[in-house]
Amino acid sequence: MLDNEAAQGPSSIRFGRAWEAARAAWRPAILHAAPVCLFVLGLFTYWFAVADRYAVFLYNHMGATPFDSRTSSRYWMAGLVAAGAVMVLYTMANWFAARIYGLRYAVYSPPAWWQVWLLCAIPLGAGIPAITMTANSPTLPPATAAACAAAALIGLALALAPGRLAAEQPAELGWLALGGLGLVPVLFLLRAPELPGRGLLSSATAWRLAGGGVAAGVIWLGVISVLRAQRAQRRPPMEAAPLFLSGLGLTYVLLPLVHYWLFTPPDFRYITAASNFFAFHPAVQFVDLCGAAILAAAAVQFQERLRRRFSSQSPRRTK
Repeated sequence: MLDNEAAQGPSSIRFGRAWEAARAAWRPAILHAAPVCLFVLGLFTYWFAVADRYAVFLYNHMGATPFDSRTSSRYWMAGLVAAGAVMVLYTMANWFAARIYGLRYAVYSPPAWWQVWLLCAIPLGAGIPAITMTANSPTLPPATAAACAAAALIGLALALAPGRLAAEQPAELGWLALGGLGLVPVLFLLRAPELPGRGLLSSATAWRLAGGGVAAGVIWLGVISVLRAQRAQRRPPMEAAPLFLSGLGLTYVLLPLVHYWLFTPPDFRYITAASNFFAFHPAVQFVDLCGAAILAAAAVQFQERLRRRFSSQSPRRTK
């Protein structure tokens, strides 16, 4: 019996230490996740339970009904608008926190975005359907409510990612944001050729928009690549994945918020329809994403070539 207890003692101690280490690692993430969850659930409560549904989701606008395809897309687009608000506030909060800590000669390091996201997943995954399926009238069917929660969680992953960079590497976040702007016209306009089939544009105009979007993205990323190679020679090129995700975050998370806040009447703010940002057909949307990913990878390769070129041309120091 004594041998048993002696053998179990060290194991219990190791488990206790591991548990304490896990608690210490996740405690900051809990402090970040709690206000994010409350904020997002508060927005959904306002939109679905407090505000005028006819204004927020444009019921009866051009014959719209509460559950036609266009109006239904506004419901899940609310998740992206909420994520856009989190992106702005969370990024700014982490930037300010790092600056305040710096005044005290301390280092502020926010938790990893995925820790915060995981802690938000269950409360939002359950809370958003609970609100949208029970509050006000009409209540949402389970599939539409689940789509709202899914959109909010996908958008939240993009919204939380800049937080740590804002605190620890704000200059790199600035470069990624500038680079991501070059992907916005590609993601936004490359889908234009499907619009003539719906009577929204002429074929010639649609192709000009698509080509113009790609050209604008290429030119913008070329300029940003040259500036980075010239002014940040000690920095490696941007990585393709963060650059691509920056474009996604700006296009599908930040811009829906900008539309909601700046391009709707102050007394009649409404959630935009998905067709203003996403392709109607999944295959076209996939082509948009592939085009942006290819452009991001090409921009990174171009930056690497420029960096090597400028490094070889820089004068060597002599003793």
